[in-house]
Amino acid sequence: MAFDACMMRAVLTEFGTDFNEAKIEKVLQPRNDEIDMVIHRNHKSKRLVFNVGPNAPRLQLSDTVKENPLKAPMLCMFLRKHFTGGRIISAQQPAFDRIAVFTVSVYDDMGYLSEKKIVCEIMGKYANFIVLDENDKIITAMKIIDFSASSIRQVLPGLKYELPKMADKLSPLVIDSEAFDKKYSEFSEEKTLEKFITTNYSGIATQIAHEIVYRATGNIDVPLYMADKERFYQAFSEWQRLLIEERYTPTVVYDKEGKPIDYSYMDITYLAGLEKKSFDTLADMFDEYFSEKDRILRIHQRAHDLITILNNSIARINRKLEIQRAALKDSEMGESYKKYGDLITANLYQLKRGMDSFETVDYYDPLCPKIVIKLNPLLHPSQNAQKMYKQYNKCKTAKEVLTEQISLWEKELLYLESVRVFLDRAQSEEDLTEIREELYKSGYASKMKDYRPQKKLKLRPHRYRTDGGFDVLVGRNNIQNDNLTFKIADKNDIWFHTKDIPGSHVILITDGKEPGDIDYTQAAALAARHSKATGDHVAVDYTRVKNIKKPQGAKPGFVIYKTNYTAYVDPADAVKEEYNG
Repeated sequence: MAFDACMMRAVLTEFGTDFNEAKIEKVLQPRNDEIDMVIHRNHKSKRLVFNVGPNAPRLQLSDTVKENPLKAPMLCMFLRKHFTGGRIISAQQPAFDRIAVFTVSVYDDMGYLSEKKIVCEIMGKYANFIVLDENDKIITAMKIIDFSASSIRQVLPGLKYELPKMADKLSPLVIDSEAFDKKYSEFSEEKTLEKFITTNYSGIATQIAHEIVYRATGNIDVPLYMADKERFYQAFSEWQRLLIEERYTPTVVYDKEGKPIDYSYMDITYLAGLEKKSFDTLADMFDEYFSEKDRILRIHQRAHDLITILNNSIARINRKLEIQRAALKDSEMGESYKKYGDLITANLYQLKRGMDSFETVDYYDPLCPKIVIKLNPLLHPSQNAQKMYKQYNKCKTAKEVLTEQISLWEKELLYLESVRVFLDRAQSEEDLTEIREELYKSGYASKMKDYRPQKKLKLRPHRYRTDGGFDVLVGRNNIQNDNLTFKIADKNDIWFHTKDIPGSHVILITDGKEPGDIDYTQAAALAARHSKATGDHVAVDYTRVKNIKKPQGAKPGFVIYKTNYTAYVDPADAVKEEYNG
């Protein structure tokens, strides 16, 4: 869900319960758009996270320890100087908006006790982290907004801080049936109940509006004229009481593959078909939901150079293939040139120099139609025939060369697509290191600035265990794919790979035993999940490892096989948790 004003209220409530008067022990800046403050109170420590990035802006308490840059940014150094050792004496939410104001009691440079404020505005792409003095004047901000960026509201050092202007809406913290009835009677009957909530009440995310409507009607897209007003108001007022009484149920929703896809401060019943998990605190909920997403974002930021190399290389190969395929199509005219040469030769007795064309019967066509063949009037008829034969030979040679080149570039494209699959699934810095090493060995060293090849890489493949008790190994990249298939696997183990789609080599270790149907299914589903395949009906080839061959000089991960079976599986059937035994 979007981080709305209701979620801000819930977070500040949790903060006030456990960390009011907390001491700021450390200030960290793991990313350019995030400030983490380590706070301590009553023998408990947490991280107060201010994330004002464009992807997932939020304010939260957290236990997650993040990697920080070797050299702290200037803003981080400033905050350390002014807030380390300070005590947070209040945390407020002005005007029920997505804004939190923390008042911090700190000692200034002269040793006198003073107050400074930290303003956290969670407003989508306009989110910001602002520091104020005791007179509410802006000292600094993560995002400085001058007149060129906005003519409505500037955030500049020295200016008086002003709250953003709010729309004239009702507060959800006030239960008022008369105001509800008035707004309801004035609202268009053609519009939905969800629009009624978000249009007339402040600080409510669309997801919460959907939940209220679902509890009232059993659906989320219901127009006013189809709704029971009393049931709708009952559901809405029950939600208001939940908010006012602060009876929160932090919840995370997961997709079929077990990945978190949504979160809320209350149970989301309209997503009943998906797995849900409740948490004791909002901090635990946020850590569960964002830890994986933040890790992926961090990995992708550090893999920016690899992403650029792959995208540019794939685009360049696609352009080459487009040109070569067009040239190959033109080379198909070769047989026509040969036919024209034969017909000119057959009619030499009646042709003369200076003719620019002649009409003859096409004996190569069963219907023998008459066709007109153009000639170069400056050449003798026999020279025109020789010219046609030269064009034919040229097209024939071009066809052979282009067919070979297109095949090579298509294999290179398939290889780069497989590397991109592994890059998308990279989980650690070690994964990126191995992918860099792979690209280096595959001839892309010149595109990597200041790259030094690694002496030895120790990253292990993914390991899972099927319900039948068989171990399954999954390659993390193409070099590891080769190592799994040709060095680790026994010749009688089972090899899996998505059919004609880039992905991991998957090895079902048999130890001389015959796996059951569930083992085959789960191993094939792992191959589908660790690939570029989409959908719930993915074709996966499988065979004994002894049937897998690697052509000489082939790219990492590329193999050939003939004796195989094909299974169609749902990636959701794969084993969810890795096995560390």
